[in-house]
Amino acid sequence: MSRNNVLTAAPAGRLAQQRAADTARFRVRKYGGYITAYVVMTAIAIVFMMPLLWMISTSLKSRTEILAWPPTWIPEQPLWGNYAEAFAKYPLGRFMLNSFILVIGCTIGELVSVPIIAFGFARLNFPFKRVLFILMLSTMMIPSQIKLIPLYSIYSQLRLTGTYVPLILPSFFGNAFFTFLMVQYIRTIPRDLDEAARIDGAGTWTVLYRIILPLCRPVLTVMIVFTFLWVWNDFLQPLIYLNDFATYPISVGLAFFRGRYSVEWNMFMAATLVSILPVLVLYFFAQRHLIGGIASLGLKG
Repeated sequence: MSRNNVLTAAPAGRLAQQRAADTARFRVRKYGGYITAYVVMTAIAIVFMMPLLWMISTSLKSRTEILAWPPTWIPEQPLWGNYAEAFAKYPLGRFMLNSFILVIGCTIGELVSVPIIAFGFARLNFPFKRVLFILMLSTMMIPSQIKLIPLYSIYSQLRLTGTYVPLILPSFFGNAFFTFLMVQYIRTIPRDLDEAARIDGAGTWTVLYRIILPLCRPVLTVMIVFTFLWVWNDFLQPLIYLNDFATYPISVGLAFFRGRYSVEWNMFMAATLVSILPVLVLYFFAQRHLIGGIASLGLKG
C-alpha cells in the first residue's frame, strides 16, 4: 500500500470511530431519557395511587388495627369477610343498581338532547341565535345549589318527589357545558360535507345523524364519561328528592356507614372500593377515546 493510501485510510478510520462513538452517546442519552421519564412517571403514579392503596389496606383490617399507631400498610391478617359483612349490613347491590338506572337515564337524555341543540347553534340560522347562545352559556355561572329550592317546589307541586324523574328529566333538556363543547366541535367540521349530503337529497336530520354525529365520537365519549362520573358521585340531589331507602343510589348509601358517634372504617372502605370499581372499568375501556377527545377539544375548541 502506498503512503498516500495509508494517510487517506487513517483519517477515514478515525472518522468511522468518531461516528460510532457519537451514535453510542446518542443512544445512551435517548434511552437514558426514556428510562428517567418512566421512572419519574412511575413515582408520580405511585404517589397518586397511595389513597387507593390505603383504601384497599384499610378495607382488609380489623377495627383495632385501623386505629393502631404507627399505622401499617399491610394488614397482619387480611379480613376478606369485611366485604361480605358490608353487603350484609346494607343493600349495596341495590344501591349500585339504582345508580346505574340514574346513569343510564341521564346518559340517554344527554345523548338525545345535546346533539340536537348543538347542531342548531352550530349549523342552523334562526332569529336571536347569538343572544340565546349567550343566555345558555350564562346558566353555567349559576350555582346548582341556588336552583334546588325552586326546582324542588316545582317537582313537589307536580308530585314527582320520591321518584327518579327530578334526577333524570333535566338531562333531556341539555347540559350547557356539553352543548358548548359540541357546538365548538361541530364548527370545526367543514360545511362542505353538509352541502354534499344535501345535494344528494339528505335532510337536516339525516345530516345530523349520518354525517355530523359519526364525526363527533370524541366529544360524545367525553359527554358519556363526565355524565357517568357526575351522576354516580352526586350526593345532594338524590338526598333531597328521594325519601325511600330502597331508591337511594350508592353515593347516599355509603353515608349509612357513618354513625353519629363512630365510623366503621373497614366496612366503609370496603363498600367505597366496590363503588368505584365501575368508574375504574369505565376509564379502562374509554381512556384512549377520552384522552383523544379532550385533546381534540382543546385544539379545535
